[in-house]
Amino acid sequence: MRERRVRIGAVGLGGRGQGQLWELMSIPGVEVPAVCDIYADRAAEGAAKVQERLGTQPTVYLDHSEMLAKERLDAVLCCTTWITHAAIAVDCMRAGCDVAIEVGGAASEDECREMVRTSRATGKFCMLLENCCYDRNEMSIFRMAREGVFGELVHLEGGYRHDLRDEIAYGRENRHGRLQNFIHRNGELYPTHQLGPISKLIGINRGNRFLALRSVTSKARGLCAFLLREKGAEYDLTEQVFNQGDVTDTTITCANGETIHLVHDCTLPRPYSRGYAVQGTKAVFQEAPLGAAVYIDGVSALHTWEDFEPYCKQYEHPLWQAYKDAEQHAGGHGGMDYLVLSAFVESVRLQAPPPIDVYDTAAWMAVTYLSEQSAAMGGMPVPFPDFTDGRWIEREPFRRGRYCLEEICPEFFA
Repeated sequence: MRERRVRIGAVGLGGRGQGQLWELMSIPGVEVPAVCDIYADRAAEGAAKVQERLGTQPTVYLDHSEMLAKERLDAVLCCTTWITHAAIAVDCMRAGCDVAIEVGGAASEDECREMVRTSRATGKFCMLLENCCYDRNEMSIFRMAREGVFGELVHLEGGYRHDLRDEIAYGRENRHGRLQNFIHRNGELYPTHQLGPISKLIGINRGNRFLALRSVTSKARGLCAFLLREKGAEYDLTEQVFNQGDVTDTTITCANGETIHLVHDCTLPRPYSRGYAVQGTKAVFQEAPLGAAVYIDGVSALHTWEDFEPYCKQYEHPLWQAYKDAEQHAGGHGGMDYLVLSAFVESVRLQAPPPIDVYDTAAWMAVTYLSEQSAAMGGMPVPFPDFTDGRWIEREPFRRGRYCLEEICPEFFA
């Protein structure tokens, strides 16, 4: 049976938005009748990509509100700056569209709650496009955990350790929104990459929840040192006071007793790492600097790490196996962009709950504003809101499917 075609508008066409738009159009059945960006050249570039890939000419907008008022859309892909995600998501749901928003943190509890309230009132979903939930290692670890390899999970770690000095420091030249955030804010600005997979491992919002958070930040020296070297003392931002500390450490405690440690580290020289670690009563996984490793009690040689790759293959998630068997193009970030966008499109097409719902979106994004509060008070703990209003204790059943992130559903891969 032919699958229903879905009409998706694209809002926000900077570098990330252009890449996600191109990836989205590789999914069968997707139409893109409209594109939007506040910069006319970016909007035109997005329209040209639609013409190239789909052979259709979308309507170009410079204001998402006008697009929502004039277009008949099933959903919207939003890849704008961090501080606009929540407001645009609310506008889209009120206009009758499901929405997927790119990752980034929230600025306040109000905007998180407004996303939740609007989703409940309209029946439209808001899905955070946390692609790391669909990375190969993360999905194999998920399977290992569900099959009991780790025993009871106790402590988890992760973060975003990515040298982005050029992207941030040259924000005016490349029209990138990170610069203003690093000038004015101080906290865990980009929490969701490893928090997403961690949350799904330990059942956050489904029998578990975040209870409290504390954050501390280092001094901010990396960007000024970089600009002094690259631009010289005469460049105005060389003397800019950046509020955002070079390294932010955040600890989250959970209702079921687990602890989570997150690190944000984007303005000092270093190779990329998400620092994923999963520690339980039977085994530990660590994304080490020179390769992922695992230690399984009673299996691994005493006190000796093992290469994770053989275990990754042994516990390959069926979604990744299906993806590789289909010989799909690699896609952005090794394939996980394609998978998370496919999950979004499937939910739009079926008009069914997404694997990352509005409660997940709100809770993961809330880490940013909560960490700002904690850091401003010298690392004092702050309570974590319950955006489910108690529903986490006994939620409605999750939707089983190929892209499910609560359990592995083998019946969909037969």
